Amino acid sequence: MSSSTVSFASASDVKEQKPRIVELAANVYGYISEFDPNCGFVVGDEYVVAIDTRPTPRMARQFLADIATVTDKPVRFIFLTHYHAVRVMGASAFKDVQAVFASRGTHDWIRTRGQADFDSEVGRFPRLFQGVEEVPGLTVPQVTFEREMSFWLGTRELRLLCLGRGHSMGDTVCWLPDCGVLFSGDVVENRCGVYAGDAYLGDWLGTLDAVRALKPRVLVPGRGAALTNEAAAAEAVDLTKAFLSTLVETVRAAQAEGCSLRQAYERAEAAMKPRFGDWPVFQHVLPFDVSRAWDELRGIEHPVVWTAERDRELWETLRG
Repeated sequence: MSSSTVSFASASDVKEQKPRIVELAANVYGYISEFDPNCGFVVGDEYVVAIDTRPTPRMARQFLADIATVTDKPVRFIFLTHYHAVRVMGASAFKDVQAVFASRGTHDWIRTRGQADFDSEVGRFPRLFQGVEEVPGLTVPQVTFEREMSFWLGTRELRLLCLGRGHSMGDTVCWLPDCGVLFSGDVVENRCGVYAGDAYLGDWLGTLDAVRALKPRVLVPGRGAALTNEAAAAEAVDLTKAFLSTLVETVRAAQAEGCSLRQAYERAEAAMKPRFGDWPVFQHVLPFDVSRAWDELRGIEHPVVWTAERDRELWETLRG
């Protein structure tokens, strides 16, 4: 398929995905899709902690209905791995929630670019945002922390760790040391296109090293199937690193040779397609990834805010 015939972002993705509950350890569950954003939940003695919420209240209600097949305990708290609208805009459907937890970096991200990101993602993912008119406003955490905090469900610790910037400014993983389960958010993907449009690419590789050092026995990636042994989890980390390293190295070489942004994109596509081209959402993420790599390598530290208009302009420049 030629670039000119590829529809914008995920506009042509109309196949519904039915997430399924996967038991990862005693009272620890992933909510795993084929390649939509994954969520999870942990059941305590009195209540449930949800990890991310899905894109809309409509989709979150299905998440809640599925949780109810496992436990009748209420979801009292939500933990956000980071801020992107596809992960957090379902929060208003959780009627029993007392507080939403997130890193300070995530809170700052919401405050400075939350609405623009929301508007952008609705345009990129029309299937995921069916029923978007129900969203009452941005999902904003009530409890924030700088680098880490521990949330205790009886004797079980949910350790919320900011291991470094990466996929976004506020990336946080949820680590359950008693059973070796890690919810990585989009810091790690499992054979799905790695979105780096809002990334800190230079930091991300080090953040992945920190994830690997935890030696998770089970890993729920941002997208893709759960990894259910230490070797598979380590491989997912390494594949995510390989995707990002190839992206950065190709764009760096293109800049050194005086290429245009479009030429850098064409080189990245040629370099990455043989290994990563069959991964879901690869064609969607690559233009945004190349644009961010181009900017960061030119010394632009913080990602430029994406808007619906900027999305379309970039797509036309690189794919038109």
